[in-house]
Amino acid sequence: MTQELHIVGGGMAGSEAAWQAAQLGVPVVIHEMRPKVETFAHRTGNLAEMVCSNSFRSDDDEQNAVGLLHWEMRAANGLIMATADKNRLPAGGALAVDRDPFAEDVTAALKALPNVWVEYGEITELPCDGQWIIATGPLTSSALGEAIRAETGADALAFFDAIAPIVYAESIDMSKAWMQSRYDKGETEAEQKAYLNCPMDREQYEAFIDALLAAEKTEFHEGETAGYFDGCLPIEVMAERGRETLRHGPMKPVGLTNPHQPEVKAHAVVQLRRDNALGTLYNIVGFQTKMKYGAQTEVLRMIPGLEAARFARLGGIHRNTFLNSPTLLDAQMRLKSRPNIRFAGQITGVEGYVESAAMGLLAGRMAAAEILGQPLPEVPQDSAMGALIHHITGGAEAKTFQPMNVNFGLFRPVDGLKGGRRGRKDRYKAYTDRAKSAWTDWLGAMANAA
Repeated sequence: MTQELHIVGGGMAGSEAAWQAAQLGVPVVIHEMRPKVETFAHRTGNLAEMVCSNSFRSDDDEQNAVGLLHWEMRAANGLIMATADKNRLPAGGALAVDRDPFAEDVTAALKALPNVWVEYGEITELPCDGQWIIATGPLTSSALGEAIRAETGADALAFFDAIAPIVYAESIDMSKAWMQSRYDKGETEAEQKAYLNCPMDREQYEAFIDALLAAEKTEFHEGETAGYFDGCLPIEVMAERGRETLRHGPMKPVGLTNPHQPEVKAHAVVQLRRDNALGTLYNIVGFQTKMKYGAQTEVLRMIPGLEAARFARLGGIHRNTFLNSPTLLDAQMRLKSRPNIRFAGQITGVEGYVESAAMGLLAGRMAAAEILGQPLPEVPQDSAMGALIHHITGGAEAKTFQPMNVNFGLFRPVDGLKGGRRGRKDRYKAYTDRAKSAWTDWLGAMANAA
């Protein structure tokens, strides 16, 4: 009988790892502590529940690194991407999903497999034998976190991640707001009108910044420090960096025309993205916040169109933990001191749903190959998967290691292409063409090895 693979955590990474290993014929047990042990961020016991944004970001596989990662996961028969495509919502050039049906479908797909079992309960110790993948994400339980720290002899690094508020669509004043994707991006009318826009003039923007800076914020516990990940900064932190920061970030007004006042150029624009298929919920894009709940409602209702907004969920802040992977993990994401244990997902120091699921895909295939005694070709560094895993397992500087989204800065240069902004389009296309070829060859080599 084939040895079982145990996976701790049923988030994006754990779910994808389980799917990949099961498809290769390995029996899989998923250990998920929810709903028996709850977290403040999750609402259900479903696998792959989305707790922050409902967006997988850009789906452009020729000019965007995360879009390329989408392509590679689809090519590898990835469950997360197939389910995201099934539950897709209009979002311009991005891939956004209806979060509840998405999680329900991932859960159903895994439970339908004859060689996958889900056991509900908390794992509090690192196992001494068997093949394991730890994919507990940024909200690793305190007991397991302590066990990891005791084994590695080093404190896990930490940063604080913030959640954006969700608004009921019926409470938005559409006499002030309008539907439009930036630069009318998208092939269909639904995609070209995927975002809801709320404009501000200069006076409204300045008053909003004043209120944001003065609002009561969540305090950190004694001994905690706020090392935010730059891709998920709370809006208050951005405002503290300069009064114009938000206007050049999530509130930038470019590429949008207000049909209520087409001759007036907005000074700033707040965008909301549909959060479910019914179109009853909208997520305020880029508005992660650590304001206290009372302050949130007051400040956010200063946004034109949201004066009477009702919130399905207010923003929040939580502490994320991740390993110093360049020093602790080998090239196959195994813990160097206990090679029967792999880590995958956000706990390894990648940031984002897609990156987490991608590392789960690799961990699942690597563990399955080891269990089955099959040779595993090295993941090509020129693929998006390879660039990301190379970064976290040795390419990054350990002393300054921080969570990282996939980006073309992780890719090896293509010979003969010029740098700079003018050559960027050709350079990115060369990166993606090379990556697709390398990834296709790797998948073929794996199939031949099996």
